[in-house]
Amino acid sequence: MEMTPPGRFVRSGKVKDIYELDEGHLLFHFTDRLSAFDVVLPTRVPHKGEVLCRLGAHLFETLHVPHHMVRLEGDDMMVVKKMKMIPVECVVRGYLYGSLMERLTKGEVSLPVEKVMAAQLPRPYYDPTTKSDVKDEPITEEGIVREGRMTQAELGDVKEASIRVYEALRRRASDAGFILADVKLEFGKDEEGRILLGDSIGPDEFRLWPKSAYSPGKPQDSYDKQPVRDWLVSAGYKAKLDAARKTGAKAPPPPELPPALVAETSQRYIAVYEKLTGKAF
Repeated sequence: MEMTPPGRFVRSGKVKDIYELDEGHLLFHFTDRLSAFDVVLPTRVPHKGEVLCRLGAHLFETLHVPHHMVRLEGDDMMVVKKMKMIPVECVVRGYLYGSLMERLTKGEVSLPVEKVMAAQLPRPYYDPTTKSDVKDEPITEEGIVREGRMTQAELGDVKEASIRVYEALRRRASDAGFILADVKLEFGKDEEGRILLGDSIGPDEFRLWPKSAYSPGKPQDSYDKQPVRDWLVSAGYKAKLDAARKTGAKAPPPPELPPALVAETSQRYIAVYEKLTGKAF
C-alpha cells in the first residue's frame, strides 16, 4: 500500500515532490516520473522512484562527503535538512559525450582533446550549468562568480568536492563493471553556512556505460535514461522540441513511451542499484 507523504506540500520537481516537515526539514518523495531534454514525460517507469531513493541513500551514507540526508521514510521517501540551494548544476565529465561533444564540435568550448565521441578526457572536467526548471544552460566559472551564484572561495570548494565525488563514484562503478561517463551534483548551504551535497545521486544524475561494450567513436550503451532519449530522437520529438525552443514557443507534448522501452528502462535502473550497492532490489 502506497504511503501518503507527511508534511505540507511545497512543490513538484521534474521527478520528485517536496514536502515541508518542520522549520529545518523537508521530505523528498521520489516518484516514477521520468524527464528527458528537461521535459517531464507522460509515461511512468515502475520502481524508478524507489531505486533513486534507496540508491541515493546508500551513496550518501558511503561516499563520506557532508550531505543533507537525515533518514529514509518507507521505500521512496527521504527526509533531508532544509538548505539554501546553490543555483548551479555541478556537472563533472570524464568522457567526451553528450552536450560537451556537441559544444566542442561547434567550437563553443576548447579542450586539448581529439573530437572522438566517448573518448576519455585527460582529467575530470568541471562543466557547470545554470539550474532551471525550463532548460539548464552551460555557464563558465567566471560567470558563476560574476552573477553572484557563488563566491570564488565557495566555487573552489564546490568544484573540488564535485571532482572528489566523481572520482569516488568512478572507482565504485568500475568495480561494478561500468564506466562513469559523467555526473550531475547539487550543493546547498545549511543554517550554519556549511556547504553540503544535496538533491540525489542516481541514474537520473549520472551516465553509466558497461565496460564490456565500451568502444570510442560511436554512441555508447547506457544504463540510465539514454535509451529513452534515443527513442525520442528517433521518434522525431527532439527535433520538434528544439524547433519550439528556438522560436520561444511552448514545448510540444511528449509522446507516450512504448511498453517494451518502459520495461527495459525499469530493469536498467534496478540493475544499476544492485550492481552499485551489492544488494538485491
